Amino acid sequence: QVQLVESGGGLVQAGDSLRLSCVASGRTFSDYQMGWFRQAPGKERELVAAINWTGHSTYDADSVKGRFTISRDNAKKTAYLQMNNLKPEDTAVYYCAARRLALLRTVIPGTANEYTVWGQGTQVTVSS
Repeated sequence: QVQLVESGGGLVQAGDSLRLSCVASGRTFSDYQMGWFRQAPGKERELVAAINWTGHSTYDADSVKGRFTISRDNAKKTAYLQMNNLKPEDTAVYYCAARRLALLRTVIPGTANEYTVWGQGTQVTVSS
């Protein structure tokens, strides 16, 4: 299976932008649907965005719709999360995750338990 490494987190001010990257190694990256989750202190891990294996079908949580964009480059084995107009409530550890759902035209968001591969996480802190 793939291994995942995230990068791109940091400390920013409200209204700023960040782009998170998730680089995969190992098995065929395009076999996997990718997701970005986040977990704030004392809260459950929540799915922020997901993308199918082709990159043509995406899901965004209501809390980030219109501000965050997920994308992927299968040739580079990398998934991205572009985060614009960041808010203090976006502060969390962000995790990249993968689940094997090749050949499906439509993304299936799913829950954290359905994703089998996880990165180590990257901290995003948004100050007001």
